[in-house]
Amino acid sequence: MREKKRSRKASKETRYFPPGLAGQSGEKEIIKLVLKGDAMGSVEAICALLGDLKMPNADVEVIHSGVGNITKQDLLMALTGSRLVLGFNVGVAPKIDQWVKDHGVEVRLYDVIYRLAEDIKVIGQSLAPTESEDKVTGKCEVIATFKSKKGGVILGCEVVEGAIQVGKHFRVVTAMGPVHSGRIESLQIEKQAIREARVGQQVGVQVSGSTLGKVGDFIECYDEVAPPKKTWSPKGNIIHMRSS
Repeated sequence: MREKKRSRKASKETRYFPPGLAGQSGEKEIIKLVLKGDAMGSVEAICALLGDLKMPNADVEVIHSGVGNITKQDLLMALTGSRLVLGFNVGVAPKIDQWVKDHGVEVRLYDVIYRLAEDIKVIGQSLAPTESEDKVTGKCEVIATFKSKKGGVILGCEVVEGAIQVGKHFRVVTAMGPVHSGRIESLQIEKQAIREARVGQQVGVQVSGSTLGKVGDFIECYDEVAPPKKTWSPKGNIIHMRSS
């Protein structure tokens, strides 16, 4: 009963979920963890420290805490959150290694509070949203401009890299830098519609959106390539993070 009361008191300080298994607070992930310590003072200090961590992509929630070695009950609690259990100056109960592996729970054991906090920061950083990257598939130089009968602009271009294709994302690259403008609507060579133009060909490019584009500018076609999302996931083992 004493540990239960203490756990309730400590859990008011903070809160947490893991990527994929974690919840979300607005746009942030919530790292939900279980915390066990050698003394109530240690547990309260760690809860306060975790609550003060400044992470732009994640918040921490201690869903269960207490004093003493890590037991199967703690592991069961971890299953409701991020499957992460932190222990400070404590050990683990006998015969739970296989259970940890079977249920995909990660147990981390520390003897330095600072190291514990730094590791949680690393987990939080791994949840940072990643921006998509662009893969340039073709580039052409604007050598003339014409008004379209439809009211738009046709850019007379010479392809200098790769291929320019109908439907591709494009951006106009000016002396001031790149300007995203939409998609390639159509391509023509000597009034004949084509789907693709390659290096050395001169082509009329009908673009959507912006009418930017003057002689000397470049048009780049590109694909958006989403990088793999960086996430932390529990390893399903007991990790000794002790300093000695």
